[in-house]
Amino acid sequence: QVQLVESGGGLVQPGGSLRLSCAASASILTIFRMGWYREAPGKQRELVATIFSGGKTNYADSVLGRFTLSRDNAKNTVYLQMNSLKPEDTAVYYCNAVSGLTYWGKGTLVTVSS
Repeated sequence: QVQLVESGGGLVQPGGSLRLSCAASASILTIFRMGWYREAPGKQRELVATIFSGGKTNYADSVLGRFTLSRDNAKNTVYLQMNSLKPEDTAVYYCNAVSGLTYWGKGTLVTVSS
């Protein structure tokens, strides 16, 4: 079983930046895929970005060029650097891991507002 703990959410003005962290209870190199999803009020949960164990990353078109996924294997942590934030990025962001089963963190709220 893999436990995921997110951190780094908060309130930021449009155009600002935030970095989300997701700490895993297992070696992330053994996890097939990790990533971030988000759920905005009244909307379905959607994929933001994923990284495979081999290092390949995928991004949603809406965040491409603004968000960057990275990882620290020694800390078993995946990061989501979010730049040029827009109000429409406001959502609860969930860390996700796929390793046989699918695991979710509890989420961290990101609010982009002036």
